[in-house]
Amino acid sequence: MVKILAVTNQKGGVGKTTTSVNLAASLAATDKQVLLIDLDPQANATMGSGTNKLTVKHTVYQVLLGEISIESVRVNNLQAKYDLIPSNRELAGAEVEMVALPKRETRLKTELSKIENEYHYIIIDCPPALNLLTLNGLCAAHAVMIPMQCEYYALEGLSDLVNTIKKVRTKFNPKLRIEGLLRTMFDPRNILAQQVSDQLQQHFGNKVYRTVIPRNVRLAEAPGFGIPVLYHDRQSKGAQAYLELAKEVLNV
Repeated sequence: MVKILAVTNQKGGVGKTTTSVNLAASLAATDKQVLLIDLDPQANATMGSGTNKLTVKHTVYQVLLGEISIESVRVNNLQAKYDLIPSNRELAGAEVEMVALPKRETRLKTELSKIENEYHYIIIDCPPALNLLTLNGLCAAHAVMIPMQCEYYALEGLSDLVNTIKKVRTKFNPKLRIEGLLRTMFDPRNILAQQVSDQLQQHFGNKVYRTVIPRNVRLAEAPGFGIPVLYHDRQSKGAQAYLELAKEVLNV
């Protein structure tokens, strides 16, 4: 049975796309069938998966507007071993164009129902905003993964996101749950990071993943080569951390 996981945080720069790409690759490395959906107009997950956002012909944008089927948009990612629904800058216009469309909040969910049984895991990389695109991701998902840096402002934004998830659960998707909070770009030498990490564990308990994603040069380099860190330097701390995260996700 498929598991659909939305990776989201309205705060940018927290490692959301890095997590989406590298978790997808790490799950695929365990011989699971994985689909990664790039729901962000910045299209960083598309580029990080080795697909050029400037030349790709069909994207999730046309899927959401009902212009093309989701089957026709899939890109088979041979090197990273997962499939991709790509994005590009066109997606920024979908926010306005979808307002007048019927069932605008669940258009991704409807399309995914056509192919979801082909996969063990579907990862949705949501944009860094609580908008209609993110809402489509949350309505389509079974669970939410929240990457976050251990800093003061991250805690403030977290309460807004938790409230949004509760509203989505009430109005659109009663099965939606928070699967876990993922500590990213973690520097154990930083006292504030340690304090925030402790607070997260006190408030959320086992909802905080045991795996911690460190600051890592190889992890930062990999998108420039259009590949997940697993295929850039498998022995790096970043690659090993995402392999450990995949094990946690598989055991939930």
